[in-house]
Amino acid sequence: PLCSNNNPYASFGATLARDEEQNLWSTPHDVTHTEADDDRILYNMIVVRNQLDMDSEEWQKLNYDIYTLRQTRKEVRSRWKHILEDLGFQKEADSLLSVTKLSIISDSQNMSKAREILLKLSEETNIFPTSWELSERYLFVVDRLIALDAADEFFRMASVVYPKRPSGERADDSQKATQH
Repeated sequence: PLCSNNNPYASFGATLARDEEQNLWSTPHDVTHTEADDDRILYNMIVVRNQLDMDSEEWQKLNYDIYTLRQTRKEVRSRWKHILEDLGFQKEADSLLSVTKLSIISDSQNMSKAREILLKLSEETNIFPTSWELSERYLFVVDRLIALDAADEFFRMASVVYPKRPSGERADDSQKATQH
């Protein structure tokens, strides 16, 4: 009786590990996560890696690429969350950033403006890394910001917090320059 398997939480850690392995973006139990291109790419990398021998060089390289992609995605999400919180959306930041297959554009007329702002963010700020391919999920986030009348303010804040650096200049170089 003391070692009962009736504990509904017994496999909770294993479920969380499986979900992280599938690398769900915002919603851990969202079965639609492989619908977006960036999710599909990552998912395919995981599938290929899992078919390889763990001791092989190919497995190690894929594992590193998967880790790097996950870290980059977390970093981008963190940047967006930081700006949202600075704009006063402390409680709403996570829900504003949560995008699933069920997410919809609030107003189809906002789509072109959302694309325009997202493109401006990618070209005129460093909120996305240089190697980043624009993710459709951030189009939904920008749409939500437009609906909240906060998209332009978000762009201004991103320009200040993550200014575009001249190519070749590293982040620590620009920080040193501002300190002197």
